[in-house]
Amino acid sequence: MKHTIIALILSAITTTNIMSQQKITQTAGRDALGDFAPEFAHLNDDILFGEVWSRNDLLSLRDRSLVTITSLISQGITDSSLKFHLLEAKKNGITRTEAAETITHIAFYAGWPKAWAAFRLAKEVWGDDIKGDDAKSQFQREMIFPIGEPNEAYAKYFIGNSYLAQISTDQIAFANVTFEPGCRNNWHIHKAENGGGQMLVGVAGRGWYQEEGKPAVEILPGTVINIPANVKHWHGAAKDSWFAHLAFSVPGDETSTEWLGPVTDNAYDALP
Repeated sequence: MKHTIIALILSAITTTNIMSQQKITQTAGRDALGDFAPEFAHLNDDILFGEVWSRNDLLSLRDRSLVTITSLISQGITDSSLKFHLLEAKKNGITRTEAAETITHIAFYAGWPKAWAAFRLAKEVWGDDIKGDDAKSQFQREMIFPIGEPNEAYAKYFIGNSYLAQISTDQIAFANVTFEPGCRNNWHIHKAENGGGQMLVGVAGRGWYQEEGKPAVEILPGTVINIPANVKHWHGAAKDSWFAHLAFSVPGDETSTEWLGPVTDNAYDALP
């Protein structure tokens, strides 16, 4: 047993050393300038990346990525070199939320226009992560109500993923409904003989509500939407934002919900 534990410790130390001494291989200099400026290509590929970037026993690759993108943005360098290093930063473990916070912090020291330019590139690099677990966790920190569980019972009536957290079942039942970016429910009608309908209250993020034949209305935190019974409508998130609203079912007689067809991509993509 003792020998096994020692072997495991030595194996872990060896693995850590291998990871910390990982050598960076770079050929961009020779690919672009090998014939024109071979010495510069050598300095770029073999010294900058082959030696300096490879000293990750002193600074991790993640730390070097943060230092590098901060330096480039501060100088106003927002060309392909910044995009390359943003891609490397993502590869080295920088999340979308961390990148956004880093650039926001830089803005106060390097300038607002430089941050805007950097954000345009960062959105391209981390664009696919806007619906990931990291984005979901960040959104949860923005609101007091829980995101809840996947809204599986009604998934067939939604485009994209939604989540449901029942907040109260006493007196007036209501729930917090969360939509990932681009998620929206189908057209539907809350039917009732008397009373009925629904009320929405924006909680976090940005979303849309639309009644048939009327322009879409933006929903922000604090926005109240009163939906009369027997009115065809839909609601959901903006394309680039998580969104949550409280949904209150208004009491009435002979109430039911009729689900209809989805909101078309053309109609949804035309929204601001």
